[in-house]
Amino acid sequence: MNNDPDKPSQFLYNTVEQLRPLYSDSEEDTPENVLSGYPDPEEVVIALKVLIDLLLPGRMDPGTIGADEFSVFLLRRLSHAWRHLRPQIERSIAFRWYGRAAMTEGALPKDLDVHIESKRILEAFFQSFPKVRELVIHDIQAAYDGDPAALTFAEVQLAYPGLLAIAAHRLAHELYRLDVPVVPRVMSEWTHSRTGVDLHPGARVGKSFFIDHATGVVVGETTEIGDRVKIYQGVTLGAKSFPLDENGLPIKHVKRHPTVESDVVIYANATILGGDTIIGCGSIIGANVFLNESIPSNSIVSAVHPELRIKQQRDKGGCKE
Repeated sequence: MNNDPDKPSQFLYNTVEQLRPLYSDSEEDTPENVLSGYPDPEEVVIALKVLIDLLLPGRMDPGTIGADEFSVFLLRRLSHAWRHLRPQIERSIAFRWYGRAAMTEGALPKDLDVHIESKRILEAFFQSFPKVRELVIHDIQAAYDGDPAALTFAEVQLAYPGLLAIAAHRLAHELYRLDVPVVPRVMSEWTHSRTGVDLHPGARVGKSFFIDHATGVVVGETTEIGDRVKIYQGVTLGAKSFPLDENGLPIKHVKRHPTVESDVVIYANATILGGDTIIGCGSIIGANVFLNESIPSNSIVSAVHPELRIKQQRDKGGCKE
């Protein structure tokens, strides 16, 4: 009998025997799969942080950068991101046809050199950075203009969680557009955990976007947001009930989330649902509104609040008059 508490006992071997059948190393995308050979989330996040620092220098890696060496700084950031991200994109490509949704839709394996394809994707991704940087500059301006508490552009860039979420989203969205599986969601979920903003990489966002306070915001995959839109904490741009296929599974790649046109303001904890819901340009959606129908341009939507009853305590309480 083994009485040493630090040595494995038969109990541990029995546990292994019970666990082992619950794991799979199949090439197919199954819930039982061991994640060996999948994209490495840590490597993806390292690359994302480097690229955020490219868009917002100093946000992720504080330090002084001289004007005469700024081109070297940019080159190093790009090279660093490439080294970390390319292998993870290469690992993700096969999910275009082995992913569960792709297999359900009948996607066929392609005779594709994933090394060459990952290089092509990254070249296209990196070519989008000037455009993305320009959009982020507009987002910084929108945050400053939209928040009377903002006294400097520096605090917007260094401290605002909404700006961090938007910058990361603009990067993840470019990879989503390039049909990169898995990696954009790893990026967006890191951002979600860091900022409290759940912004799906598929969502299409116009310029000068501002998320004030950020916490608890949810924006679904097929959401479309115009220019100069401002939303507050707790806003949900979500889906109604999902359409199902003949197997009872949600149908992918259909418009499920709202369209928010330009110059709209959505106040705290408003919920807007449905792929056929359009919020007309220039509209204002009040706090705590629940909306699942379209509204015309320049509308004001407000919720009718329950009646409040206020009774003063004459003989109790700590207020000394």
